[in-house]
Amino acid sequence: MSNTRVTAAKAFLVSGPMAVRGFRWLLVGQFTSNVGDLCYAIALPWLVLSSDGGVILLGAVLACFGISRAIAIPVGGVLADRFSPRAVMLVADFVRFGLTLLLVAISATMTPTFAVLAPIAIGLGACGGVFVPASFALLPSVLPEKDLTAGNSMSSVATQLGSLLGPALGGILVAGLGPAPALLVDAGSYLVSAGALLLLRVPNAAASQDKSAEEKAVTFRSVLLRGKFLQVVLVAALIGNFVYAGAAEVALPTLAHRDFGAGGYGIILAGLGGGMIVGALLARWEPPWLSSGSLLVILVLFMGTSVAAVPFAGGLIGATVCIIVFSVANGWSGIKIMTMLQLWAPRHMLARVMSVMLLAMSGTFPLSVALTGWGVERFGVTAFFPVAGFAMASGVLWAITQPAFRNFRPGEQFTGTVSTVVGGSEPDEGKR
Repeated sequence: MSNTRVTAAKAFLVSGPMAVRGFRWLLVGQFTSNVGDLCYAIALPWLVLSSDGGVILLGAVLACFGISRAIAIPVGGVLADRFSPRAVMLVADFVRFGLTLLLVAISATMTPTFAVLAPIAIGLGACGGVFVPASFALLPSVLPEKDLTAGNSMSSVATQLGSLLGPALGGILVAGLGPAPALLVDAGSYLVSAGALLLLRVPNAAASQDKSAEEKAVTFRSVLLRGKFLQVVLVAALIGNFVYAGAAEVALPTLAHRDFGAGGYGIILAGLGGGMIVGALLARWEPPWLSSGSLLVILVLFMGTSVAAVPFAGGLIGATVCIIVFSVANGWSGIKIMTMLQLWAPRHMLARVMSVMLLAMSGTFPLSVALTGWGVERFGVTAFFPVAGFAMASGVLWAITQPAFRNFRPGEQFTGTVSTVVGGSEPDEGKR
């Protein structure tokens, strides 16, 4: 049995995405960076709340981080397409390393104030914003197209594992030694990430440049205005993520506080993280009898149904099962749609396309949480979940009525040419 396991492990390391050395470095950097980010997520609030500023200062600092990150996402897309994703990610990592070291020094030598913390938060947020679209654009340059879905799956698993380990490590460090050591771990994680990027070689770089030269006539404006598939996905993502943000950040903790307590909420969050890992692993499987659009519809319907059932599922166990079902479908569908967009977008503007998608996923956050808070206060938390589930389902049900989404075929790419969509009357964006 042990020999069989060793053979299976070796086969895993020499086949698919893991056979690509650069991809293995990316996984190392991504995992380490996420561990550091979650240490920071524990250390920063502890540092601020231990000072005289309290909650007001914490909210202001987090707002600086969030606003600068949102603004920087489209900037990151432009920079990555202009200078290369790897270069943008390297600069972002080195700048974040320096800013986090500065935060370590501040935490050890002085009482933090808004004037001191705000510029650091703005810098960290901006670097995080430019980093994300570049990271999504880099992966298709490292992996062959046939391994892209599996690569996105493994990348998501690395992210989720780092997100599970990071808070535990950060909590131990902050509780035992204070915020500074946890912030130092975060700073070190950026160096590891930068080192992995420096060791990375992009095997498909030459092919990507040739492809871009052929597509010079395709502009980002034409992709936005004529890319029917992108338009449909953006609308569905806006609807789904608008209700998701409020459900995850306001309604779910409110329900848990009322019915399950802090321990129950922790169990639910553990189920959420575990379900995302399972969903990411399942995303490598592509049912041959289902089109990409049909699979996404089924997954989002599972998401909507499970969200709607959370308050009515029979207590903590039932609510946790619903959240697990939701997170499995969410992890699976997120990887599928990102892979579809990575293959569909012209390579020379991939980072800009991904930045638009990321804005659709995260840009509605402030309004979503504010409206959810108002709605929960006015109508009660129980009523929110069926409304949120229905909204998630309605977005994807609308999308499947659109030929550009319903008839999407794996490998289809925007070229700027106009052809007929099979089974529909709307123009297609062209195929490989």
